[in-house]
Amino acid sequence: MERDDVISDDFSEIKKKIREHEARLQRLEGIIFTKPESVRKKLSIREFILSKKTKNEAQKVMLIAYYLERFENFDSFNIKDLEKGFRDAKEKAPRNTNYEVIRCIQKEYMMEVEEKKDNRKAWCLTNKGICHVENNFGSKS
Repeated sequence: MERDDVISDDFSEIKKKIREHEARLQRLEGIIFTKPESVRKKLSIREFILSKKTKNEAQKVMLIAYYLERFENFDSFNIKDLEKGFRDAKEKAPRNTNYEVIRCIQKEYMMEVEEKKDNRKAWCLTNKGICHVENNFGSKS
């Protein structure tokens, strides 16, 4: 074998090793820099409320209800759950949260559930209410 052939073979082998190392490095970086779903920080109720624009108290009540159902896996919620949601979000609760719930029920965004929760009347969002929140309360922006 000639000297040039040996150098060419060595060079090919070095290039192959570099490509293998580069591929390994990319896989490792992918593991390091991509957090799995279970490690990602959960969206807080405060962050969720701040990410939406509300025009009135009823919409804030709906946002908290949506958060409880979507992110906290509540099947239903009662007045205490909503009031705690306002506190956790560091938002001032409406003077009469029950009145805001009634407004949402009248517009068919919420409905009462059969079972009480902690011996209190409980509600859930309707499909119409979920869509209303997900569509930013019908705003064009």
